[in-house]
Amino acid sequence: MVQHCEALNRSVQVVNLDPAAEHFSYSVIADIRERIEVDDVMEDHSLRFGLNGGLTELYRHLPVMKQLVQQLEQWEFRVCGVFLVDSQFMVESFKFISGILAALSAMVSLEIPQVIVMMKMDLLSKKAKKEIEKFLDPDIFFIKRF
Repeated sequence: MVQHCEALNRSVQVVNLDPAAEHFSYSVIADIRERIEVDDVMEDHSLRFGLNGGLTELYRHLPVMKQLVQQLEQWEFRVCGVFLVDSQFMVESFKFISGILAALSAMVSLEIPQVIVMMKMDLLSKKAKKEIEKFLDPDIFFIKRF
């Protein structure tokens, strides 16, 4: 996304809110890893966030992300969300729907345009990639039967 925007001569600023992120091929202007460590969050049983639960908590139940978006918009930033979904999670239909609904929930909650990016596609088998393709480009005649 950063490369695409830069190719269009657009200014891009990235904020990392994932404490488990290990490295980036681009610079970030703010990084949650400077404040917390992923091991501390994962080991704190009182939090019970689970896998990426802290990120989900930020936009679902706390006003901080909405306030951040509003402040950035007041400063005349054009805000866009990038919702990352692990492709290995999306192979089964019920998990695909769950992932898409989580992305929709984030978009509606934050009231910003959003791009959904499926990551780790290179780790999928050909069969798994075909399954995901069926979800992304469904056969309308098959769906009409239901």
